[in-house]
Amino acid sequence: MSTHRRGSIAVAAAFAVLITGVLTLVGREAAVTDCVNVSLASSQEKSTLLTQIAADYQRTRPSIEGRCVTINVTRQASGQVEQALARGWNDRTDGPRPDVWSPAALTWTTLLSLHLAEAGRPNLVPAGVTSLFRSPLVIGMPKPMAAALGWPGKPLGWSDILRLARDRAGWGAYGHPEWGAFQLGKTNPNLSTSGLHALIGTYFAASSRSADLTESVLSDPNVADFVQRVESSVVHYGDAISTFLVNLQAADDANAALSYVSAIAMEEKEVWDYNQGNPLGDPALYGQHLPPRVPLVAIYPKEGTLAADHPYVILKASWVTDAKRAAAEAFRQYLEAPPQQQRFQAVGFRDEFGRPGATVSTSNGLQPDGPRAYVQPPSAAIIERVQQEWKRLRKRARILILLDVSSSVAGANPRALQASLSSGLAQLAGDDRVGAWEFASHLSGQAPFREVVAEAPLTQTRGPLDREVAGSRSTSQPAELYRAILDAVGSMQARTEPGLINAVVVVTNGHSTAAGDINFSELLRQLQLASESSAVHVFTVAYGMKPDTVALDLIARASRGATYDANQPSASGGVFTAVISNF
Repeated sequence: MSTHRRGSIAVAAAFAVLITGVLTLVGREAAVTDCVNVSLASSQEKSTLLTQIAADYQRTRPSIEGRCVTINVTRQASGQVEQALARGWNDRTDGPRPDVWSPAALTWTTLLSLHLAEAGRPNLVPAGVTSLFRSPLVIGMPKPMAAALGWPGKPLGWSDILRLARDRAGWGAYGHPEWGAFQLGKTNPNLSTSGLHALIGTYFAASSRSADLTESVLSDPNVADFVQRVESSVVHYGDAISTFLVNLQAADDANAALSYVSAIAMEEKEVWDYNQGNPLGDPALYGQHLPPRVPLVAIYPKEGTLAADHPYVILKASWVTDAKRAAAEAFRQYLEAPPQQQRFQAVGFRDEFGRPGATVSTSNGLQPDGPRAYVQPPSAAIIERVQQEWKRLRKRARILILLDVSSSVAGANPRALQASLSSGLAQLAGDDRVGAWEFASHLSGQAPFREVVAEAPLTQTRGPLDREVAGSRSTSQPAELYRAILDAVGSMQARTEPGLINAVVVVTNGHSTAAGDINFSELLRQLQLASESSAVHVFTVAYGMKPDTVALDLIARASRGATYDANQPSASGGVFTAVISNF
């Protein structure tokens, strides 16, 4: 046989193998496409574990009427999903529509039913929603601080928090002036369950009730004063408890755990996570970081508390087909089976009746017999009113937005950023103060920045901010990023108001490209000093092509802030909904 002939046969054989491979891939793609795909939106504290369990479930080869089943778990804040469903889910801005929703608590399903009824839309929440497991709201406190208050022998609660918040001596009143003022970490009650439950619990404590919150109670000036004084002790808010726990872990690593925050309103399960050295609660990360030098302990409010009961809601929505519903129901049964329930209890959750597993122990800073009392969740209308009152009573903020207009962000989409910012600013009150700078290099003489919107109440700056962000364009100048951040922080420090949250929001791709910029290590050192001495925190937003997310995370952690990514999809209005939730 000729060489040419053998070569032709070889080519033909290779082509046949290639075609077979392509057809096999097409067949596999068709099979996957033909699967019943169930989208499950989960609250943060259990999302990673649910993802792992869903992967294990796939290995059992589940099927519905001969079709394979896939379960896709996404992490979304409970409040964000509620808001998106209430206004009519938009795939473009809110991401894939969930077939199953598992918020941290039934509180959110109650609110959703109310908001849909108010809008004249069909209720998406079925009757008889089941709970997967429970975790009570606690006040997580560094152990030495709790001991100074009388823990574990003395019952403690929100009234003790109020007493500390009101005392000008701060921790000095308990023999520890070196700990400074009392500082509370608390999430945004419009987005986060722990923040909402803490707010409701504070109202119950203020009114000395355990049930029957009413409009008249919420309108009582003494009750409002109690709530406002507790809110005044907040260091800043947040979209997730992990923001505080990651920063607390970093402070503990630096042997400064008692300098960051005095207490955090959080789930009991999250206390366990932190004490394992895993503030994100990711099962894959257990054992990768040493437990903290200063552990947290759980204080179960003596006035009573609420529980995150983690419901499993198969939505009554038009996009949830009979096949999706059957597949979702089969996965629910899998989750309720003893092997999976044991996995939940192994990471600090209680069972659906509130019974603790072995991990809920005094050695882990928890009390198996706590809480001593639960309060009765109020009606949806009262919960909605509580959220509205919080916007009036919460701690106010001063925010400086620092916009990168250097050549590093060429090609970015400012209009998309403006839409996200506009949605986020809607969360603020009219008297929150907001301003904006642009930065690159030598924008104003030798300075790398120029003021484009002077700091003023949001009622005056909202329009200029929208126009400035939408019309921003990258320049040919390099980015003198580190100096611009320090200048912004220095400006905030010079006019710091202790009664306000003082923060800088940096929108950048994280690359310093100016030859004369300051040293990165020096930036981090100065940011840490600013966060400790004057409580100015920096929140970073990754924006533009190929952002340096590692650098942005280090900047945020040094200043005890948080980092976000504008290039990643985010539910309910984009990344600034999460960013602004800190204020």
